[in-house]
Amino acid sequence: MTTEHTRASQGPPGVERYAQVHEGPEFAELRRSFRNFAFPLTVGFISWYLLYVLLSNYAGGFMGTTVVGNINVAFVLGLLQFLTTFVIAWLYARYADSRLDPKADALREALEVPHQRQSEPTGTLSGPTGTLSGKEGDA
Repeated sequence: MTTEHTRASQGPPGVERYAQVHEGPEFAELRRSFRNFAFPLTVGFISWYLLYVLLSNYAGGFMGTTVVGNINVAFVLGLLQFLTTFVIAWLYARYADSRLDPKADALREALEVPHQRQSEPTGTLSGPTGTLSGKEGDA
């Protein structure tokens, strides 16, 4: 009979390794890189959106100003909200491809290589970084 405490303490294989990576400087740098991009853009976009809402509520005359034909300032600013959303998504995809994904790939590889090495009976492992010996001190 196993208790819930016993099952929780055993956990899936590699839990200790995940905890080590989570507390390591590389993971902290990955999180910092994400936050440095995401938080300023989030604050900027929410501010831009709230400005639009406030102008719509309290500056009806300005928002009703005709730009061309039946198109007014409110319509133009509303369309710019959509454009801003797509631009932010495009910028994030570029940023993630160039700065976040390489760091995340390196962390994933660091997690996978020791696991593969433990299951490799021959003592060597060939991978994207070359051949690794099965000895504990070589990694």
